[in-house]
Amino acid sequence: MEHRMDVAIIGAGQAGLAVGWYLRRRTDLSFVILDGQETTGGAWRHTWPSLRLFSPSSYSSLPGRLMPPTGADNPDAAHVIDYLTDYETRYDLPVRRPVHVTAVHRDGQSFRLKTATEDTWSARAVVSATGTWSQPFWPTIPGQRAFTGTQVHSAHYAGPAPYAGKRVVVVGGANSGAQIAAEIAGVAQLTWCIKGEPHWLPDEVDGRELFRVATERSRALAAGHPDPGGVAALGNIVMVPPVKRARDAGLLHPEPMFDRFTPAGVTWADGQEQEVDAVIWCTGFRPALRHLRQLPIRTADGLIPTAGTASTTVPGLYLVGYGDWTGPGSATLIGVGPTAKATATALQHQLATSTPAPAH
Repeated sequence: MEHRMDVAIIGAGQAGLAVGWYLRRRTDLSFVILDGQETTGGAWRHTWPSLRLFSPSSYSSLPGRLMPPTGADNPDAAHVIDYLTDYETRYDLPVRRPVHVTAVHRDGQSFRLKTATEDTWSARAVVSATGTWSQPFWPTIPGQRAFTGTQVHSAHYAGPAPYAGKRVVVVGGANSGAQIAAEIAGVAQLTWCIKGEPHWLPDEVDGRELFRVATERSRALAAGHPDPGGVAALGNIVMVPPVKRARDAGLLHPEPMFDRFTPAGVTWADGQEQEVDAVIWCTGFRPALRHLRQLPIRTADGLIPTAGTASTTVPGLYLVGYGDWTGPGSATLIGVGPTAKATATALQHQLATSTPAPAH
């Protein structure tokens, strides 16, 4: 069966829902949100249990509805999932799941979306909002395949219990690395490997300030002004309570990145060796864009050029929620709203003068 819409949004996480809210409220375009997961929550269903937002619930909301308060603590993943579930239902957003989009093709002036089932979708414009969580980045280190211990990426880290009493290396000096290292330090023999020195943000700084600085920086650079810097220049580790407690207790001792694996552990460039039971990679993610590989979204230098969220090489394609290159703070709950609004406005402008698609 083929379905026709004005706009197809791929992904029903926070970015896809925010775009859907603005399309419903501000335009008369027909649209669908195709989500490959079995249920609501986006990437928040796959985080480690102790992860918390950097900001209070009142500063972690999507457009149109404040996140309910949680008391003194910043929201955990379960609270965010409940909020996104309510958001999707409250605004009756047209989410279809599980619909896994495998490829997007040009079809004349429109797009044709292939799925893992026999259904296809045709849309005049496509919004890709698949995020990054399904594309964890694993560095390649000499001897890695010969290592007999366990390796896991933070995308699949399920908590500290399996590592109790073991010798564990946590790799990564950003927020996920600091948070997981702080948690592991309480149950295991921790080695925290990072490149350079850890950069602790001031204790009073949280996600609200980071978003403000990111927004100011984006506006300044867009206007051709010098980078204003600000608190973000001090580093990027937010002092959430567990990290602050571990740091103040002297449990976080950063070490240089090791040079290679051995079958039983790791070794550094100076010849120092250490036996290791497990390595946890907190090395970030890449945009999940495999469904767009049939489209010329990249230039010869491998970059994905955009004007706002619109692809400059594929007219009618928009990318929302992948990080600052698609809008300041757009990979966050608080930050995706402005880029979602701008995307809906651009879609209305682009599609207003052409023939609407019959919704079915």
